[in-house]
Amino acid sequence: MSNVFEGFLSTPEILEAFGERNFVAAMLRFEAALARAQAALGLIPEAAAQSIIGTCKADLFDAAKIVRESGRAGSLAEPLVRSLKETVGLFNQEAVPFVHLGCTSQDVIDTAMALVTREALLMIEADVQTSIAALCQLAERHADTPCLARTLMQPASVTSFGFTCVAWVAPLTRSMKRLRATASHALQLQLGGVVGTLSQMQGRGPEVAARMAAELQLGVPQAAWHTQRDEWVALGCELGLLSGSLGKIARDISLLGQFEIAEVSEPSEPGRGGSSTLPHKRNPVACMAALAAAQRTPQRVAALLAAMPHEHDRSLGGWQTELAEWPQLLMSVHGSARAMAGALPALRVDAQRMRSNLDAVRASLPRAVADQWFAPALAQHASQLTLAQLARLRKTS
Repeated sequence: MSNVFEGFLSTPEILEAFGERNFVAAMLRFEAALARAQAALGLIPEAAAQSIIGTCKADLFDAAKIVRESGRAGSLAEPLVRSLKETVGLFNQEAVPFVHLGCTSQDVIDTAMALVTREALLMIEADVQTSIAALCQLAERHADTPCLARTLMQPASVTSFGFTCVAWVAPLTRSMKRLRATASHALQLQLGGVVGTLSQMQGRGPEVAARMAAELQLGVPQAAWHTQRDEWVALGCELGLLSGSLGKIARDISLLGQFEIAEVSEPSEPGRGGSSTLPHKRNPVACMAALAAAQRTPQRVAALLAAMPHEHDRSLGGWQTELAEWPQLLMSVHGSARAMAGALPALRVDAQRMRSNLDAVRASLPRAVADQWFAPALAQHASQLTLAQLARLRKTS
C-alpha cells in the first residue's frame, strides 16, 4: 500500500485508514450488517446471525495473512470470507452456511472502500477548511496591502495581496461544495449478489440493502453498481480538481518565497525544511508536498477513467486497477491538504518587501506608464474587489 516515500508525502492517518487492519475491519462491518439485516427479515436464523455478528471483530483475524493470500485468490474478499467461516465454525458450525449469504466479493470490497473513503474525506475536509479559514483571514488582513501582480512570469501591474488570497481560496470553497455533493451520490452500499440481481435473497434484496445502508450510513443505490462506475469515478475526478487547486496555491507561494522575491514564506521551525548541506536554506516543504500531489493525482484520475469500460457484469482487470489506484489518490490529496493546512495559518507575509518590489518595477518604467499602471487607485480598486468577493464566499460557503 505504501512505502517510505509515500508516507513522506502523505499522513499517518490516511495511511492507517487504508491499512490492512482498518480495511479488513470495514469488510467485517459489511458482513455483520448483512447478517443482521437478513436475520431481521427471516432469511437466516437469528442464532446464526448472532454467531456471525459476534465473530466480525478485526482482532480475531490476521489481516496481513488475508492480504497476502488475496493475490493467489484473486480477491481480498475470498480469504476473508474463508477465514470468517472458519472462525464462526469454531463457535457455531450450523451458522457457517449463512456467512456471506447471497452476496459476492465485489459487494463487500466496494462497500468497505466506501466506508474507508468516507473516513478519508472527513480528514481531507477538515484540513481544507483550515486552509480556507486561514486564507480568508489573510485576504481580509491584506485587502489593501499593495503588491505586484505577475502575468506570464513577468511584472504586470499593481494588485493587493488580499486579492491574491481570494483567488486562492475561491476554488477551494467551490471544490468542497462539489466534493460533498458528489460524495453524497458516490458513497453507497454495494449489494448485488453474483450478477447484480440479488437472486438468492428470495425477493427481499432491496429490503436487505435498505437495512444495511441505514446501519452503515451509506446511500442506497438504485441498483448494484458493479460495472456502473460513473458516480464513484466522478468523486475521484473531484479529488483531482481539489489537488490541482491546492497545487496552484503551493506553486504561487513557492515562487513568491524565492530569495530574489521574498514576499511570503512558509512558517519556520527547527527541523522544518532544512538542508543537509546548506545551513542557511529553508525549503518550502509544504509547497513541495502539495506540488508533488498535484503532479501525481492526474495520473491516478486518468487511471480511474481508463478503467471504466468494465466487461459485462463483472470486470476482469478494470475494477482491480481502480482498487489499486483509489487509495493512492486519497493519500496524495490528504498529504497535500494537510501540508497546506500546516503552512497557511502561519504564512509569513512581508508587506514591506511587496512594496519594495512594486516600487522597483515602477521606478524602471517611463513616468506615464508607471502612473497609468501603478497608481494607488489601482490598489484601492483591488482592495474593494477583495472585500466584496470575500463577503460572497462567506455567504455561499
